Amino acid sequence: MNSKLLFLFSFFVLFTINIKAQSLRLKIENESKKPIANAAVSSNNKIIGTTNLSGEVSVLNAEIKNNTIIISAPDFQLLSYTVNPEEQNSVTIVLNKENQLDEVVITAGRKQENINTIPSSVTIMSQKEIQQQSSINSNLSSILGNVIPGLGTTTNKATNSGQTLRGRQVLVLIDGIPQSTPLMNGNRDIRAIDANAIERIEVIKGATSIYGNGSGGGIINYITKKSPLYNSFEGVTTVGTTFNPLHGNETFGYRISQFFNGRKNKFSYVLGGSYDYTGLQRDAKGTPLGQTDGLSNSYQTNAFVKLGYDLDENTNFKVVYNFYGSTQKAKYISQAGVYGQTPTIGVRGSEPGENAGTPYNHNFMFTFSKNNLFRTTQLDVSAYLNSFQSMNRYVQSASAWYGPGQTMINSNKNGTRINLNTPFTIASLPSEITYGLDVLNDVTFQDLVDGRVYIPKMDMLNIAPYAQLKVDVLENLIFKGGIRYENATVRVDDFNTIATGANNTGSIFVEGGKIPYNATMFNAGLRFNKYEFFNPFVSFSQAFAINELGRILRRANENTIESLETDPIITNNYEVGFSSKLYNLNVTAAYYISTSKLGANLVDVGGYLVAQREPENVKGYEIALDYRFSDQFNVGGSYSYVEGKAKFDDGSSVYLNGSRIAPPKATAFATYKPSADWNLQLSWVNTGCRDRFELNSKGKYNNSEGPIATVNLVNFAGSYSFNKNWSLNLGIENLLNNYYYPTVSQYRALDAEYVLGTGMTTTLNLRYKF
Repeated sequence: MNSKLLFLFSFFVLFTINIKAQSLRLKIENESKKPIANAAVSSNNKIIGTTNLSGEVSVLNAEIKNNTIIISAPDFQLLSYTVNPEEQNSVTIVLNKENQLDEVVITAGRKQENINTIPSSVTIMSQKEIQQQSSINSNLSSILGNVIPGLGTTTNKATNSGQTLRGRQVLVLIDGIPQSTPLMNGNRDIRAIDANAIERIEVIKGATSIYGNGSGGGIINYITKKSPLYNSFEGVTTVGTTFNPLHGNETFGYRISQFFNGRKNKFSYVLGGSYDYTGLQRDAKGTPLGQTDGLSNSYQTNAFVKLGYDLDENTNFKVVYNFYGSTQKAKYISQAGVYGQTPTIGVRGSEPGENAGTPYNHNFMFTFSKNNLFRTTQLDVSAYLNSFQSMNRYVQSASAWYGPGQTMINSNKNGTRINLNTPFTIASLPSEITYGLDVLNDVTFQDLVDGRVYIPKMDMLNIAPYAQLKVDVLENLIFKGGIRYENATVRVDDFNTIATGANNTGSIFVEGGKIPYNATMFNAGLRFNKYEFFNPFVSFSQAFAINELGRILRRANENTIESLETDPIITNNYEVGFSSKLYNLNVTAAYYISTSKLGANLVDVGGYLVAQREPENVKGYEIALDYRFSDQFNVGGSYSYVEGKAKFDDGSSVYLNGSRIAPPKATAFATYKPSADWNLQLSWVNTGCRDRFELNSKGKYNNSEGPIATVNLVNFAGSYSFNKNWSLNLGIENLLNNYYYPTVSQYRALDAEYVLGTGMTTTLNLRYKF
């Protein structure tokens, strides 16, 4: 009897030891050591476990492939964890919130890298933040303007004219595909995709040439939605409405969005689209807004497809297509006011000509990636196409040409990017080099709808090799330096400038030709990231831009291309800054100086906006902070200031106008989660004063030199989750129903563009997630 009991006891012990040896017990918790329920644990594209209410889960070792598991949970950063077969069978893993500073950035170095290793200013908007802001206003220029330090606030128009980053033009990308048209800036690039198609937004501030032409102020890269890492099928349906609750007549708009994403073994996909209509916009007193580049009665359409296939664990390819269109079918037209006295308002009527806006913006990209091309070398090859058209509003008369007319900018880009990354060691120092080649063909021109040529076809071929070195010079001291050689040629055929009077008066013949551009761009920076409480960096970077070449050509007063001043803009950015994390407080700050020997400030010369090719000096600073009192309550804010001048040969200088320099901007927010089902946020956006210019000889302000007065806006965003599938989102823009003029209306100093901002606007969205 005793021997049988001993046998059974021995068998039970051995069985228990064997079970423990074949399984791994995980406990998933947040930074406050609170358990995270419903966190998914996956390996090799398959979910192998989900945490219980105590944040615990046991997974079988046999289901863990390549000793790697992925842990994901809503509102937390994705974590890849390498399992050590020799370690204990119980492991505690801490997940960080989405807005923590240790996020991975792709845009800054064209490869995944930790934000704490990048010697420059970076702001990241997570999908949760985008969703929260889009419940207030789905316009991306509004979303970014309300959040990103250093970026001008929204114009409340179909264009983002004047919405510069650090006083210079910004290059907008979708998954690395350029949306901006630097040869002739149409100012419609920020509104190039619907917010629901975006996974995250990465903003790299300061001059950078890593993606090529037009990034003197920095880069905004929209990273599109990604498919899940494990076999699944998911979807999100959103239906909503927008209206003015105080003056509702004709203000009702609607929105519908549907996205599916999933994975089946090696195949992954994201499919979706959205359609929305914006009703009549009214000011705080209920008067219809003037419709100069307005958004009233506008329609927006977005279609998105991303397909992926994993050939093996190291090789994959993706195909991405995105269509975006936004046009206004106006029911109201502008009745011009008087600048500084009475606003331009909307009156019932219809505009002649074509519907203004962005008729189409097509993006297609094919990407091939291989992680082990040569041992540890990673290869990414992308081929892309971008076809874009913007339609300006019809005008009865214009100073630039004779008679009525309506212009449209057409831009067609196709390019190839070859990017490699090789880690290696220099004198025992961990290092890596990112290198490759960019080839871009950009054809841009601007015609009138009636066939007249306003800006001739500019055909640019740009070939640019580059290399970026990263070295851990000392423990926690990181050096990054790089070089890029821009070799571009713009070909322009013979053309005639547009007539400014009857019988072809004012038109001159210009002999075409080739305009060569060659420039070498450098960057270098250091970041010391040993201590979380003080993580400083210092950097120097350059950017290259063939900016506003179209404006120079259309105002040509010489008969040959060679006689025109078409030199590029080389921007130098000097910056020092830091990030800091002290307990629950996060702080980032930076001071910068941006210079260029040749600028492109658009100044009013006889009623025409002409590029001022003088040396420029722009400087400013930014600070952002947030403090988390608890998991339920946190506050934060930012302040950014920028100023700039152009200098003449005689030593005198003049301030850059409002189209370049935004007034100081302050933001603040308070977020409160009374329970797991509720999320409430109150936010404030302040634009300060800027008054740098005098009246001209006619007693008026020149174009874009008007004084700017302070504007204060308060917004509200709230959401309630009925369960894991259903949620309701409420957003209120201009909560206090302020009667105000946006900054663009103030600095433009034009009667027709002296338009008030929108009054209180409510957005209500119902979301179903499965």
